[in-house]
Amino acid sequence: MSAEVVTQVAVASRIVEVVAEQPFYIPMTGPAARPRRSLKHDDTFIVLDSHGDIGASAGGPDGLFHCDTRYLARLELVLDDLQPLLLGSNLRDDNSALTVDLTNPDIYREGRIVLQKDMLHIVRTIFLWRGTAYQRIGVQNHGDRPASFDMTLLFDSDFADLFEVRGEKRKRRGTGSSRLNGPTDVVFEYRGLDEAERAAALHFDPRPSRLSVNAATWQLELEPHQAKSLFVAVSCNRPPTLKPARFFAGLLAHRREMRQSTMGAASIETSNNIFNEVLCQAMADLNMLMTDTPQGRYPYAGIPWYSTTFGRDGLITALQMLWIDPRIAKGVLRRLAHFQAKRNDALADANPGKILHEMRGGEMAALREVPFAQYYGSVDSTALFVLLAGRYFERTGDEATLTELWPAIEMALSWIDGPGDPDGDGFVEYQRASEQGLANQGWKDSYDAIFHADGALAEGYIALAEVQGYVFAAKQLAARCALRLRMPDKAARLMTEAAALAERFEQAFWCDDLGFYALALDGAKRPCKVRTSNAGQLLFSGMIREDRARKVAADLMRPHFFSGWGIRTVALGEVRYNPMSYHDGSIWPHDNALIALGLARYGLKHSVAHVFKGLFDAASYMDLRRLPELFCGFRREKRRGPTLYPVACAPQAWASATPFTLLEAALGIEFDVARNEIRLRNPHLPAFVYEVALHDLRLGESSVDLRVRRHGDDVALEVLRTRGQIQVSIVLTR
Repeated sequence: MSAEVVTQVAVASRIVEVVAEQPFYIPMTGPAARPRRSLKHDDTFIVLDSHGDIGASAGGPDGLFHCDTRYLARLELVLDDLQPLLLGSNLRDDNSALTVDLTNPDIYREGRIVLQKDMLHIVRTIFLWRGTAYQRIGVQNHGDRPASFDMTLLFDSDFADLFEVRGEKRKRRGTGSSRLNGPTDVVFEYRGLDEAERAAALHFDPRPSRLSVNAATWQLELEPHQAKSLFVAVSCNRPPTLKPARFFAGLLAHRREMRQSTMGAASIETSNNIFNEVLCQAMADLNMLMTDTPQGRYPYAGIPWYSTTFGRDGLITALQMLWIDPRIAKGVLRRLAHFQAKRNDALADANPGKILHEMRGGEMAALREVPFAQYYGSVDSTALFVLLAGRYFERTGDEATLTELWPAIEMALSWIDGPGDPDGDGFVEYQRASEQGLANQGWKDSYDAIFHADGALAEGYIALAEVQGYVFAAKQLAARCALRLRMPDKAARLMTEAAALAERFEQAFWCDDLGFYALALDGAKRPCKVRTSNAGQLLFSGMIREDRARKVAADLMRPHFFSGWGIRTVALGEVRYNPMSYHDGSIWPHDNALIALGLARYGLKHSVAHVFKGLFDAASYMDLRRLPELFCGFRREKRRGPTLYPVACAPQAWASATPFTLLEAALGIEFDVARNEIRLRNPHLPAFVYEVALHDLRLGESSVDLRVRRHGDDVALEVLRTRGQIQVSIVLTR
């Protein structure tokens, strides 16, 4: 999702690359002084440090953000002008709240200690709900004498656009102001250049002893063992007459809503406690990233930089979670159909029928200082939309939703065959329509991700390998949907087009000298003869010949690709390989997950188990057992964990969905609506799990609880309970 610009300069008969920052590049200028924690609810998220502060330490994108604008840039707790000492901080298992435990340092007055360290226990509890950040500060005196001290919250707002926080420079900004609104409230206001009014309102309870537009101070005197609570609520764009909910009432309502939102999804329990923790964290992260929209719940891509509607991310996340909760796919499809492009717009890279890449609600997007208000610069989202629609229908049999979506599906197919193929060669390709847009428009969108064997960057209209696979699968699935909607001629045409694409692809992309598929074709139709994970996603689409699929799969499991933690995006030995890069040698969990589904499709379950084990081991080393967006591609070494990538999103939706996809690939789960049957095709559990129990796995109006146990390379299936008419079977194929 980040990008750079590269120019080539001739110096003393050699080519030197001069790299300049793309406008939307995410810089990393130094390490974070304190670890960061994130919370999100709908269109609001907050990034705090381990002390529960905002803006008190360097190196983090701190703030309270709402609709791509930072409403609070500082919220720092001090005791008599000193920072408290950290005891520990933890997110609740369901991500509903952050709890921080602090204590006091030695406090001096006039050269004498008046409060010895570790006498006060300070607990900060923070949660987000309905556009408001709530915080309780509980303090208890554990000393044997009275404690007298000032507790102060320092705060400020800058109403910076998210892209400003990421490093964009603006020549002009709107006007801001701050004011007291009585003895317990402070209001920050901002009128943007887009004429939008934005406001952050802070409410304190009880009334502070002193209150200014940047600080609230309570003069506290606590007897031995006495406790006291202070509360602050920071609301984004809340009408001044509407006070926030009381802290505990809001927290209980928030947790109740979170529990209700997960009802109806299948649950999983395994014999491996660490893997159970990975699954629980992943589900909690996905639930936090889900956002209620007018079209349904949508998984926002990631925190902090991508907490908004992304087409590709939402589509792939919904595909990954389709077997557990198809309602996610329904929300994604309906929202993307609603925002499907209706006209040509070069700045937005839009053509009729194209599916959204990204949308933003901040001031810079409204003013078109960045092109992302509704931006369509992805080459793969449109085919993925059709693919997901077909998969959703096969998973659910929901003909009403298919009928609702069919006009959007037909528009998407028209884009694929029309503007998506500008030179008419039968491949979907891209070239950005505006210099402000993304240069590379596949999922590997950094400036140097698409290159030739000598390292030269691909130019002109670029046809990515995996995108052709998405188109193939999309047309096959759309054909089956057309049959269901009683359009046999359209179905036959789509199947013929898919078969022709597969044949054309083999001729253009297979490289005999590599024994592998090219990464892409450039504008001159020259193949980029580079070994990359893009070829692995061709397994997922099922487009390629079985003999060649097995060659690709075997290569992916060799050390130049498989690091021990997962499959690298670019094979070691390629000229641009860099294990610390964003896309040229790093490991992306979701990429591995889609490859694992492809390996399972071709019956390569031992390879699935290998990938599964590597990513499980990586997750076991990660903070909170949370797989990040990506991590570095260094070779695995004994008694060492994986190397992290410094600006990876965590949580990130498709990374969070990865453990569930790996389990789907291992078990070979299939759904047959017509026969009301769930099948496990060639199930094979990895070595670290000998038992998996699935509860409330649904098909139509029926559901089942089942248990799978490993016995060597074989498994045994036990149906624990059924509700309604449903069948479960194991299918073994060679």
